[in-house]
Amino acid sequence: MDASSLRKLLQDVREGTVSPDDAVARLRHMPFEDLGFAKIDHHRRVRSGMPEVIFAQGKTPAQVAKIFKSMAAQGGNVLATKATAEHFRAVKKVVRKAEYRDLAHAITFTQDKTTYGKGTVVIISAGTSDIPVAEEALVTAEIMGNEVAHLYDVGVAGIHRLLAGREVFDKARVIIVCAGMEGALPSVVGGLARVPVIAVPTSVGYGASFQGLAALLGMLNSCASNVSVVNIDNGFGAGYVASMINRL
Repeated sequence: MDASSLRKLLQDVREGTVSPDDAVARLRHMPFEDLGFAKIDHHRRVRSGMPEVIFAQGKTPAQVAKIFKSMAAQGGNVLATKATAEHFRAVKKVVRKAEYRDLAHAITFTQDKTTYGKGTVVIISAGTSDIPVAEEALVTAEIMGNEVAHLYDVGVAGIHRLLAGREVFDKARVIIVCAGMEGALPSVVGGLARVPVIAVPTSVGYGASFQGLAALLGMLNSCASNVSVVNIDNGFGAGYVASMINRL
């Protein structure tokens, strides 16, 4: 659908010859923008309620900057994950108000400050070394329009630290738990919480942790029935799913 056909559709809605619901159904199938090296799905938000996100790893700074600028022009929030300082410098030249969240390795640009979530998304990290993954989840949840809170460095080696923050996750509608090593923390949180828990295994630990595989398998075998698991180091995926749950 091009600009003229979109204009006609809007005119038809105004005149009453097309219902708003029919117009929305047509907009769900609108085309992407082809930049040559990337095809930007501007209307993913219409279809799924969430905008497309830029995965910066493997892309050049110039490519990320061009995609970022194009998405920002649509008026919504923009997020680039797994981004470097070099990516950010290129983006900053074309979107001056973009920000770099260095702990999360993410670039953000906020234009829509609407809160879409109905409750609080709480992000918990087992150790300080898990914070980068936790921050990616936190930034994702924020940019998707959620209230967020966090508890960091509250792993099972000192479980009293988690219990001291019990009032924080007692108020959560969704909880994200990031842990490496043996990945035990999500099971503990799952046993204490009355809401969905999204477990994120991190690639933190010594040799037998196998870059997060041990934590992944431990989380998949959790005996807490409210625990679900995303991929290793996938803070973005956890933040995205938590946002969807929080909108229900």
